[in-house]
Amino acid sequence: MSSWGLRGVIASVVLALSLPASAKTLTAVMHSDLRVIDPGLTTAYITRDHGYMVYDTLLAMDANFKVQPQMADWKVSDDKLTYTFTLRDGLKWHDGAPVTAEDCVASLRRWGSSDGMGQKLMDFTASLEATDAKTITLKLKEPYGLVLESIGKPSSLVPFMMPKRIAETPAGKAISEQIGSGPFKFVAAEFQPGVKAVYVKNADYVPRAEPPSWTSGGKVVKVDRVEWLTMADAQTAVNALQSGDIDFLENPSFDILPMLLADSELTVQTLSPLGFQTLGRMNFLYPPFDNIKVRRAAFLAMSQKPVLDALVGNPDYYKICGAVFGCDTPLSTDVGSESLVKGNGMAEAKKLLAESGYDGTPIALMAPTDVNTLRAQPIVAAQLLRDAGFKVDVQATDWQTVVTRRASQKPVKDGGWNIFFTNWAGPEILNPIANVSTSGKGKSGGWFGWPDDPAMETLRDKFARAKALDEQKQLAEAIQARVYEQVLYIPLGQYKVPSAWRKSLSGVLSGPATPVFWNIDKKE
Repeated sequence: MSSWGLRGVIASVVLALSLPASAKTLTAVMHSDLRVIDPGLTTAYITRDHGYMVYDTLLAMDANFKVQPQMADWKVSDDKLTYTFTLRDGLKWHDGAPVTAEDCVASLRRWGSSDGMGQKLMDFTASLEATDAKTITLKLKEPYGLVLESIGKPSSLVPFMMPKRIAETPAGKAISEQIGSGPFKFVAAEFQPGVKAVYVKNADYVPRAEPPSWTSGGKVVKVDRVEWLTMADAQTAVNALQSGDIDFLENPSFDILPMLLADSELTVQTLSPLGFQTLGRMNFLYPPFDNIKVRRAAFLAMSQKPVLDALVGNPDYYKICGAVFGCDTPLSTDVGSESLVKGNGMAEAKKLLAESGYDGTPIALMAPTDVNTLRAQPIVAAQLLRDAGFKVDVQATDWQTVVTRRASQKPVKDGGWNIFFTNWAGPEILNPIANVSTSGKGKSGGWFGWPDDPAMETLRDKFARAKALDEQKQLAEAIQARVYEQVLYIPLGQYKVPSAWRKSLSGVLSGPATPVFWNIDKKE
């Protein structure tokens, strides 16, 4: 263990022992167990949620989709080539050191090497420097309209700020400390993967004066301690919520919702108004999905309705939607999605698979069993693939194993994979730059699956430069057509997930990166 890591453990022990006996403790069962605690290493939402506890951001998005100052405000030069960010007063890291512009520059660079929006921003960046202790200067090669939206993006991968010594950890290597400047401190001494994660109030945190709105505004912490407890069994978690043994349940299963809605001691509410897109992603590096005919056969075999029926069941909470960038959004289109939304592609799927040369090698399909919103998709998809003529090896595991394993670029026999399923929150798919599933960067900076598609990158570059909405719409339609033609990924519909909590809690916030635990108070 490094000296910094040892110091962090010692500090967390002191934190855990320093709380008074009367401290308010909020207990929550999240959608997943927390294992990966580097928010720059994975797009998994549980790691993002951990990030919002410990770290803060330079900018943030409010409920009107407007980017607001968070750790810093900004000015833009008349020629739109220079962005100057000035850190606000009172920012300190959890170890007591002041937050500096050098820390933030290092954090932006690490994020910009991994995140899709960050990578595109760095493509347009001429220089990124700390011009004094509180000033970050970003100079562009040419005007780029998504600078603020990139730095203020609310969900994975979020550009969280870290001390320079931590942010200089190479992308792809896990950081060794959990030192942020956010509203909570991580208690490393009590972290038990598979059991619990613990956070305590950061007494030194200075919230902004504005009211909270999504991930922006004042992050006022009103409880002393937050415990995330792991309860893999859905009924056990519901029983614990109803008995008062826990306070908050992020993702109750849909079949249990009527019971929760009937309980007068509970509030049931959808916190993420834009919901989620569920999707399948293939591995382009190895057979059989390195073959476009095989990918197309798998795509044509898929159908959204049986997936959504199994995942959600209640049509009030789901929507069949073939729009890569989300239905009811400015870039929504149905181009290329007919077989997904109508479920009429199976005959063509069988024909194409027979022509493809597929040799019958089983598809390694990763199937997490411990997350309510990820259990159904692999099972339904596996059967649809079998119906088309594929052999499928459904490999049951927990979600954190999927999160770790999907980063492997090794063949299946060496621990790799062929296909997995996940979800994107609504704001993460709104345009081709935010939606990393549309990237064609391959092994050098692409998202898990690693399609190498220069034509797609050309289209995404054109979108990044487009100024008028009409031009953006035309490019988005062309990008969606190519997503489906090349099967970069398979959107399987949209849905919303309610959360449930005891009425002893107040101040639970909505937003695209929920739940957050600032602003929540608890009546004892």
